[in-house]
Amino acid sequence: MTNTKTLLIDGMDCPSCTAKIEGVVCNIPGVDNIKLNYTNQKLKFDLDETSGDAGLVVRAVEKLGYKVNKPGEKVKAPDLSWWQTGKGRLVIASGSILAVAAILSYVLPEYAGYVFALAGLTALVPLARKAVLSAVAGQPFTIEMLVTIAVIGAIFIDESAEAAVVVFLFLIGEMLESMAAAKARRSVQALADLVPKSAFLVTDSGTIEVGADTLAIGDIIEVRPGGRIPADAIIYEGQTSIDEAAVTGESMPKRKQIGDGVFAGSINVDGLIRLKVEKGPENNMIARILQMVEDAEASKAPTARFIDRFSLYYTPGVIVFSAMIAFVPPLFFDGDLTTWVYKGLAILLIGCPCALVLSTPAAITSGISAGAKHGLLIKGGAILEAIGTVKKIAFDKTGTLTKGQPKVTDVKVFSGKEESMLALAGAVEAGSSHPLALAIVEEVEARTIKLKKASDSQNLSGRGVQATIAGKRVTIASPRFANEISAFSSEQESIIQSLEDEGKTIAVVLADETLLGIIALRDELREDATSAMKELSDVGVSAVMLTGDNKRTGAALAAQLGIEVKAELLPQDKLDEIEALKLRGNIAMVGDGINDAPALARADVGIAMGGGTDVALETADAALLHERVSDVTSLVKLSRATMANIHQNITIALGLKAVFLVTTLLGITTLWMAILADTGATVLVTMNALRLLGYKFKS
Repeated sequence: MTNTKTLLIDGMDCPSCTAKIEGVVCNIPGVDNIKLNYTNQKLKFDLDETSGDAGLVVRAVEKLGYKVNKPGEKVKAPDLSWWQTGKGRLVIASGSILAVAAILSYVLPEYAGYVFALAGLTALVPLARKAVLSAVAGQPFTIEMLVTIAVIGAIFIDESAEAAVVVFLFLIGEMLESMAAAKARRSVQALADLVPKSAFLVTDSGTIEVGADTLAIGDIIEVRPGGRIPADAIIYEGQTSIDEAAVTGESMPKRKQIGDGVFAGSINVDGLIRLKVEKGPENNMIARILQMVEDAEASKAPTARFIDRFSLYYTPGVIVFSAMIAFVPPLFFDGDLTTWVYKGLAILLIGCPCALVLSTPAAITSGISAGAKHGLLIKGGAILEAIGTVKKIAFDKTGTLTKGQPKVTDVKVFSGKEESMLALAGAVEAGSSHPLALAIVEEVEARTIKLKKASDSQNLSGRGVQATIAGKRVTIASPRFANEISAFSSEQESIIQSLEDEGKTIAVVLADETLLGIIALRDELREDATSAMKELSDVGVSAVMLTGDNKRTGAALAAQLGIEVKAELLPQDKLDEIEALKLRGNIAMVGDGINDAPALARADVGIAMGGGTDVALETADAALLHERVSDVTSLVKLSRATMANIHQNITIALGLKAVFLVTTLLGITTLWMAILADTGATVLVTMNALRLLGYKFKS
């Protein structure tokens, strides 16, 4: 039996930490599918209860010098100020000792070296301990080991003051990393605060206030105007406008009535409503978004995996190279030992891979978090990286490019008055659940036309419907069947043909054998569909519509959008089209997350236009919560912005190292300048990645 375990690792707040922990935990029997997320400090793994022991994982991680919460405890990352954290306290202590040492160097200069050595070694103790523990656990090539060697070496060559400054600057760099991780963590965790802590439960004896986390599926709750909704639910009584901006990023409130779904965390704007709870607190929209973001941050992008592999060889290489710089010139070229050891130690510090290791995961985490706040859910760094590389995107039609609900577009009267014809049509279709019938009734009601009483309603086996109204047999039928009842004139045929060429479905209305007129309907494009296609084209991505609808309808809508179309496709045909498109480059597929699931899975990136449905969240690689076609372009742009950020970070990390490598060999760089360069690169990379948290999406 396999169970998923979650541990909170206090102090795991940088990518190098995750690498050490992963290297140790991977070797424990019965442990599989390890996911580490330094942003929220969580370690998740699957444990085979028959052959594994969670206690071994806890002990292994604690041997690396980290504090671990015990299995079964509720995991909640503490939200502390920097001075309350272990790293913050260490920085304060180290800085204080360094300040005392600096003052004493003026009072008792002959003892200055000893005082600085004491300051350096005192601050080094926790780092050296972690370096030794990691080495014992099989992870000898760590950043802490590089700093430990450099500081001890500097003390031995009588550079105690620089040794103390080096360790102090390193601690500041680590603290800044922790602060950046905490900021990213708070950015996402702010979502959890959207769900109110209490709810008003409706009972037989009245309404009582209860904890929101005690609500069960089927409970009836009451939400007053201005209140936040405590659970995913459907409206049971009343109607109101719902502000979903905090959950989906949709700026305008949506009008909701009985039967409509609402998300936990959204705001009831103006009406008193009662809701029926549909999902428990652990499975509401906010909880699922948080879980998806956590899982996404824990997954590694291809670039991150490459950096990880590179670091396996990079750090040992730095140690070997610095050793060669330190000892080869003195041993073989009569160089001064102290001078070259100093240079070797500086290179050791310059070579710290902190900034390089941080360059990719920091940007990926910020990119995924920024997307989540805007209603764009991305399942991992690999997906975020891939979206920006696609050259073509395939779109399903119904429910994706279109609203998924037919609307009346044209009414043409051939006999009598328009209002009278619509009244008859509405009466015949009233009570039917067919999408076309609902659209006709909606149009009649929107015009405030009074419906007439109908009787003897019957379905004509797919050809239409009939009912008796005021003694007349009223029929609503397809043009082919209607033509059998009453022949069309050439002018009427021309009108029908013209509307059908526009991709519209025609409903012909007859009273007995008299042709009253026609009603044209079509599943209209989403408001932003046309502009979204232009936006995609502007960023170098082409689009194609894949639809099971008829060629005439597909061609008409594709012409409006200015894109290619493949119509009358069965599910297997869509798969074949995706396979063919993949041969020409990376392809993304956008669908509703239900009937397009196979095609979504086959594409390089599957994007669900699902409004948060279970299938949309679970089957696709990414989901667009507020169902805007333009958000596909936003995904592409966010991906490219993230990758540009990663490339900038790598350039900063390696560029500074290259510059300081040259200056060190020329004898210009001091030890404190070397560690400042590494710390500076780490800070620059971190701050650059955090810029993505404020990424500006098009409204």
